[in-house]
Amino acid sequence: MLSPRLAPLDRPPRRVVARACCRGAYLRGALLGGGSLSGPRAPHLELRTGSLEGAEFLARVAADVGAPLRVLDRGRHAIAYAKGAGTIADLLVAAGASDAVLALEEQSVMGATRSQANRLANADHANLVRASAAAHRQLEAVRALEREGRLERLGGTLREAGRLRLRYPTLSLRELAARASPPASKAALHRRLRRLEQMYHS
Repeated sequence: MLSPRLAPLDRPPRRVVARACCRGAYLRGALLGGGSLSGPRAPHLELRTGSLEGAEFLARVAADVGAPLRVLDRGRHAIAYAKGAGTIADLLVAAGASDAVLALEEQSVMGATRSQANRLANADHANLVRASAAAHRQLEAVRALEREGRLERLGGTLREAGRLRLRYPTLSLRELAARASPPASKAALHRRLRRLEQMYHS
């Protein structure tokens, strides 16, 4: 809205925003003329105005459509702004920018999916590292016990666990347990191999 001198009005006539459709059009103009939106990780929307009075008026209009904005005076200009996907989405919908809301939500979902995939990949990698380190310790202990002739003097289940680890150095505990005769549980095989490690260090 412009004055007779073609200067932007900080506070247009009340009739301009009297109806819901008019308020939406006014907000749409504010977005097109001085709006910025960033996200989706930390969504932030700003509506820039030439004065604090203009920003406060925009905030009142936005509040009328259910999208409360905060106001900040930056000296040479002021802004009405919102943080948080909910408020931003409400404002964009009121301004008729539903496609922008869908795009923002899509980016947010994609970002969350990527983050989840990265967390799972990191967890899997950490588990593999731990399992590999454990298998290396077990193999070291069994080889030492075998060199000393102690492995052959052990009971059947302990000796079998050691032999399985020697024969299949890269298999997981679950896979080793399935090869025992009779098949053992993962926990049972872990206890046996742990016992071999303790004997090696004793």
